[in-house]
Amino acid sequence: MNPRQLNPLRRLLCALQDHIRDTVVAARRKQAGKFARVAAVTAADTIYHVDRLSEHAVLAWFESRWPRVCPVEIVMEGLEGGAVTFPRGTPVARTEWKCILDPIDGTRGIMYDKRPAFILAGLAPQRGARTELRDLVVAAMTEIPVSKQDRADQLSAIRGAGVVAETRDLVRGTRRRWVPRPSRASGFEHGFASLARFFPEGKGLLGTLEEALWLELGLLGKDGGQRVFDDQYICTGGQLYELIVGHDRMLGDLRPAAYAKLGFSSAALCCHPYDICTALIAAEAGCVIEAPGGGPLRFPLDTTTPVSWMGYANPGLARKVRPVLRRVMARYL
Repeated sequence: MNPRQLNPLRRLLCALQDHIRDTVVAARRKQAGKFARVAAVTAADTIYHVDRLSEHAVLAWFESRWPRVCPVEIVMEGLEGGAVTFPRGTPVARTEWKCILDPIDGTRGIMYDKRPAFILAGLAPQRGARTELRDLVVAAMTEIPVSKQDRADQLSAIRGAGVVAETRDLVRGTRRRWVPRPSRASGFEHGFASLARFFPEGKGLLGTLEEALWLELGLLGKDGGQRVFDDQYICTGGQLYELIVGHDRMLGDLRPAAYAKLGFSSAALCCHPYDICTALIAAEAGCVIEAPGGGPLRFPLDTTTPVSWMGYANPGLARKVRPVLRRVMARYL
C-alpha cells in the first residue's frame, strides 16, 4: 500500500492514543494515589495500576472504533494469550494487520508524576509469527504529560512519507503542527549521549563499557572531562523522542547482552519489541536506529523478546561510533 492508502490507519493510531492519553490524564485527577500499586508481574514487565487503566482503554477503543473491514491482531502485554483480534473472534490467520502496542511506556516516571510517559503503537501487514519490527509501515507515539504540563506532543509516520508532528493544548483542545529536527552535530562534545543502565543490575558492567567507548572516541577526560552529558530516561519511547527532537545525539540499550554476560536468566528488565515499535518514526525523522553492530532490528512483534539497540541522531554519528562500539562490545560482552 502507498502512503496515501496508509494515512487513514495512521490517523486511527493517533486517535487511539488521544483516547488513552485523555483516559490516563482524567484518571490521575481522581485516583493519582493508586497509580503506583503493583497489579501484576508478567514475563515482560511489572504491571502497575496505571497500566491496567490504559489496557482497558485500548480494548474498549478497538471494540467501538476500529473498522471491521481491516481485521487486526493486537499484541500487547497483559492480554490473555498475548494477543486478541478485532473484530472479536476473527481468526489470526484472517487478519490483515498486526498492531503492537505499549499503552504506557515510562510507567515508573509518570506514576510518580516525575517525567512524561509515551503511548507507542506500530502496524505491520500480517505475516503471522514471521512479522518483525522491520515490517512496521505505520507508527505513532503520544506523550502523556506530567500533571503540571498542559501540552502533549504526538508524532506519527508512514514508511517513506516522513513524520507528522503535532502539539496538543490539553486545556484549549487545539493542535499545532511542528517539524522535528534531530541534531546534525558531527561529534558529542557538549551534548547528551548515553547507554541505558536504569536498574542496579548490570550497572557496573555497562558503565565500564561506556567509559571504554568514550575513551576510544577520545572524549573520556578530555580537557578535564565533562564533555559528554548523561541522561537516563527510563522509557524507550522517551529516548527515541529525545533523539527525534534534537535533545540527544546518541542513545542505546545493551542490557540484554550485559545480563547474558552476567548470567541473569530473566529478560524482564530489558527493552522488548513493543517498547521500540516506534523506531520507524525516528528513522523517518533522519535518525539511525539499528542493532548494536549495525543492521536492522530483526525481532518478532511480541512482548517478551529482549532487544538490544543503538540510536544515533544522524548517519554521521552512527558511522563514527559503530566500529568502535563493535570493538568495545567484543571486549566486554
